[in-house]
Amino acid sequence: MNINKIRNFCIIAHIDHGKSTLADRLLEQTHTINSQDMKNQVLDDMDLERERGITIKSHPIQMEYTHHDGESYLLNLIDTPGHVDFTYEVSRSLAACEGALLLVDAAQGVEAQTVSNAYLAIDANLEVIPVINKIDVKAADIESAVQQISELLGCDPDSVLKISAKVGIGIQDVFDAIIDRIPTPRPSQIDETRALIFDSSFDQFRGVIPYVRIFDGFLKKGMTARYFANPHLVHEITEVGVLKLKKQPCEELQAGNVGYIITNIKDVRQIKVGDTLTVKEKRSTTPLPGYRPIKPMVFAGLYPVDTNDYENLRLSLQKLELNDSALAFEPNTSAALGFGFRCGFLGPLHMEIVQERLEREFDMNLITTSPNVRYKILLRSGDTLIVDNPADMPEIGNIDKIFEPYIKGEIITPQEYIGAVMKLGIEKRGIYVSTHYLTQTKVQIVFQLPLGEVIYEFFEKLKSISRGYASFDYELIDDRVGELQKLDIRIAGEPVDALSLIVHKDNTYSQGSLLCRKLKEVIHRQQFEIPIQAVVGSKIIARETIRAYRKNVTAKCYGGDISRKRKLLEKQKKGKKRMKQVGNVELPQEAFLAVLKIGED
Repeated sequence: MNINKIRNFCIIAHIDHGKSTLADRLLEQTHTINSQDMKNQVLDDMDLERERGITIKSHPIQMEYTHHDGESYLLNLIDTPGHVDFTYEVSRSLAACEGALLLVDAAQGVEAQTVSNAYLAIDANLEVIPVINKIDVKAADIESAVQQISELLGCDPDSVLKISAKVGIGIQDVFDAIIDRIPTPRPSQIDETRALIFDSSFDQFRGVIPYVRIFDGFLKKGMTARYFANPHLVHEITEVGVLKLKKQPCEELQAGNVGYIITNIKDVRQIKVGDTLTVKEKRSTTPLPGYRPIKPMVFAGLYPVDTNDYENLRLSLQKLELNDSALAFEPNTSAALGFGFRCGFLGPLHMEIVQERLEREFDMNLITTSPNVRYKILLRSGDTLIVDNPADMPEIGNIDKIFEPYIKGEIITPQEYIGAVMKLGIEKRGIYVSTHYLTQTKVQIVFQLPLGEVIYEFFEKLKSISRGYASFDYELIDDRVGELQKLDIRIAGEPVDALSLIVHKDNTYSQGSLLCRKLKEVIHRQQFEIPIQAVVGSKIIARETIRAYRKNVTAKCYGGDISRKRKLLEKQKKGKKRMKQVGNVELPQEAFLAVLKIGED
């Protein structure tokens, strides 16, 4: 098709503002999907996506649309994930487009992810089309939403589209805006082939399937593919095609178009999202800009409840990795939990999703340790150490400085909750940066916060203090020196590595004593006394004791001299002492959950 008849666009929005519903209406109106296959959130094919109302894995799709001017157009919708954890994938999807529909809920107005996505689209030089959705709901405040979005983008309020994706109001205006306002792809400027890999999927029979946007040259079957991020990877392209609801092979993919290639590569880690693909026949020496390796930000241990399930967990993680290239894992051994894996995630939501998918799709019964971030430790010897597991923290006397990652956090909230939000930010060791009024009733508050504080219940607390109205978005900025310490937990005198934490010096006592109290509630009583101690270095800072069960050994004594009872009690005392020396304490799953819940109090 003529390149002037192609439009590449995406839909960006905060969670639950109707992105997937608008995609449904566009597919319906262009007859890309027949009525038999049509269902709500048709591009969200995971049960988790439907239940939570979020897009976890993006789904590009091509539509053919006949405009009222009689011309036929090719519309490539490059869907994007909807959560802050997947910002890099969103940025790569935006890089494959010329325009974006910025969707805002008429009842909710501009929220944190709306602002973040708008800035990402502007940085990518996209034509942003503002759209107000859900104008038919009772709580809709259309004027306020239009004012907020026009102030955010600096656009004319009359250019804002007003639609209801659910009932189909204003969908024709969306098509007109896509055709009239989104620029056509630029023609190929060099006689070389360059394609951006903006996503990929895995097929067990055909291997890794990269999704590509062609910027220069063309791709066709039989060409030899090469990659900039992995220059040693060379293979023949066995098929190219376009992305409808199912993959459709074609002769070739021209510059400006979006499609897929078949690689027969079985290792998903060899192909990187954001990399530039070229071919041996028309090889380019300059990659497209913007690629960076995906780095995990949050780390946690995953251990099977039954140690015999270790191999099953390994296989499950490997299968999950095929559809989630951002997941990183390596074998790990814990003295308390046995064999398992140390996993790296993009953020707290990504961790939650991976855990839930392992339990649902692979029927795994797991114990998850508390999440941690990656710390950079400067030793007195001058060496630098990277630690993402508190159990690997060196002795306190060997440490010179500890650097922790900081984020720029953006909170958007109604103005009546400013005080509560400020208090929460300061409690989490936040540095206040600015306050900006979006409207008379809505405020944007910016903090710089340690990432380690955000992964513990921050989002839940923010929703609680604002009655669900506040929204949160963040980006990593740098590493800063922090007064941090390793907090160990000893149970019956033995350190439990899976319960170790890295905490700020000012919070060590409060978190240690709170954790001891919570563990006392969940660890079952034994026939002997169990001390629970919070330890920093060699110093015990908090202690709780679980009292022993006591059998009534004097029950058989009816009357007689008191010395008989004393003799039996002394015998019992000696037995308990011996039992204490050889006894093992069994820790339930609730003990490890207690670490996660210390942020709730």
